[in-house]
Amino acid sequence: MRARTTIAGLLLAVSALSAQAQTIRIAIGTQDTTINCAAGGLMIRELGLLDKYLPRDGAYKDVTYDIQWKNFTSGAPLTNEMVAGKLDFGAMADFPGSLNGVAHEAAGSHSLFISVLSGSTEGSGNGIVVPKDSRVQSFAELKGQTISVPFASTAHGMLLRAVAAQGWDPDKDLTIIAQPPEVAGSALQANKIAAHADFVPFAELFESRGFARKIYDGSQSRAPTFHGALVESDFAKKYPQIVVAYLRASLEANQLLAAEPEKYSELIEKVTGIDASVNYLFHGPLGLQTRDLSWKPEYRQAVATAIDTLKLLKKADRGLNTDTFINDQYIREAFKAQGMDYDQQLHHYAQQPLKATDASTGAAITDFKNVAQIWVKGEPTVRSYASPQSALAALANLEAEGKGIRALYTQASDSGIKLLANQAWFVRDGKGQLRAFLLKEQAERHAASHGGQVNDFSATRRAFVAAR
Repeated sequence: MRARTTIAGLLLAVSALSAQAQTIRIAIGTQDTTINCAAGGLMIRELGLLDKYLPRDGAYKDVTYDIQWKNFTSGAPLTNEMVAGKLDFGAMADFPGSLNGVAHEAAGSHSLFISVLSGSTEGSGNGIVVPKDSRVQSFAELKGQTISVPFASTAHGMLLRAVAAQGWDPDKDLTIIAQPPEVAGSALQANKIAAHADFVPFAELFESRGFARKIYDGSQSRAPTFHGALVESDFAKKYPQIVVAYLRASLEANQLLAAEPEKYSELIEKVTGIDASVNYLFHGPLGLQTRDLSWKPEYRQAVATAIDTLKLLKKADRGLNTDTFINDQYIREAFKAQGMDYDQQLHHYAQQPLKATDASTGAAITDFKNVAQIWVKGEPTVRSYASPQSALAALANLEAEGKGIRALYTQASDSGIKLLANQAWFVRDGKGQLRAFLLKEQAERHAASHGGQVNDFSATRRAFVAAR
């Protein structure tokens, strides 16, 4: 009898020990090359931020965490692995994120969209490019041509909206083919396609590498877009503290990007091969998108629009309740734990601010729609200038000193989006003042209304040097 009691006691002890020594898998799917997902994946992984916030007391006192990372180039294969139970978290855009929710419902499970990571309420981030030597200057000129796009991506949604805005029939007025960015880059260089539509950062990356020109920015569609984080619903219910820990790590990653955008743009380049100068277009001050983890109404609407578009494309035969699919309880708890005000952030729409003085004059920069910047090779931070003409003067001096230039940036005078200056169009007025624009037609409209001469960057620079 005593022996049986002892054995029973040992079994209970072993059972209790096994429960206490539980191993919890945390499997996270990232999109490293989709650089505005950085705060939800790459940054957390590379800096070890998740481990900093994981719970280690109470029910988690003796837990062992098995943190697994897997990188993807797009959202669709990431969703497949989430549905198969191989991943607990994933980062992707509004369009594939909505498809993620639909796919889970079809499989009899659920996922939750728990936070935004980076986005634009105006739609900037997605873009359309043409081969460098193409005569096309605007989207309207692409009628009857072949355009490629990663199917079921947020860029696909943007492309369909651009087509609708022209009053075109997407099945008759142009040919849309599926191509991932790695294939489209070669197709553009070989002139096998008239244009390519893509998500962050490929329109800007192809442009920066000199074989494509951006002729459409998503902000022209005025349709909000974002990338965000999702989690398996069952995982979130079972381990809510871990979900909050992940989002706290995202919040810290976001703050680090804001504080030192050049430093972390370099880190992203080291991991992904995406040029730091391109990363800075998104993560630097006055960038193409805002890093914003709050569920603004515009981002909620982006999900609803994506679901409707998926139904139109026959990628979804059922609706998705956005009120339950989008869940802000975990991000609210993360904000609170970090001493941040979520409701205040909901009302904040401004770009990451630029707090700088003109690198040449030392005067404070106040006109942020006319600012320009230069990233000099070998320098850890970007130099800022009050105007394009101030930057051009500095550029001439820097090159005379034999210094290499990593990138030259300017802000679009109409939309305020950040541009690679060597790809922009400029209007020069009678006083020599310059205004920058993404498209030639935008520059021409400004010149027609306000006067001035329209030139590309090369001609603008030559005229500026001649006038000095």
